[in-house]
Amino acid sequence: MVSLPPSIEDRDLKVSEWVLAFVNGMGGTPLIELYVVANAVNRYLQKEGIKPARWLVGSYITSLEMAGCSVTLLKLDAETTKFWDAPVHTPALRWGV
Repeated sequence: MVSLPPSIEDRDLKVSEWVLAFVNGMGGTPLIELYVVANAVNRYLQKEGIKPARWLVGSYITSLEMAGCSVTLLKLDAETTKFWDAPVHTPALRWGV
């Protein structure tokens, strides 16, 4: 069972706002477990009325097989969504190319 702290109030997020949800594995956490966390984050955000518009789930910022993960929420507006959706072609991320 994954429990999330009630810290949405600390993030200045309001009902009906859009967010990018980033679930990052530390290196030793299997991808399936990251998706379990992402599902818990999604349920939590939906309950709070916050809309996850974009997701990034995987091990992107790691530390030599360290267990666990982090959750980062980025408030999206039209400008940040445009930048996020821009084509990317790097060793770690690729889309829109």
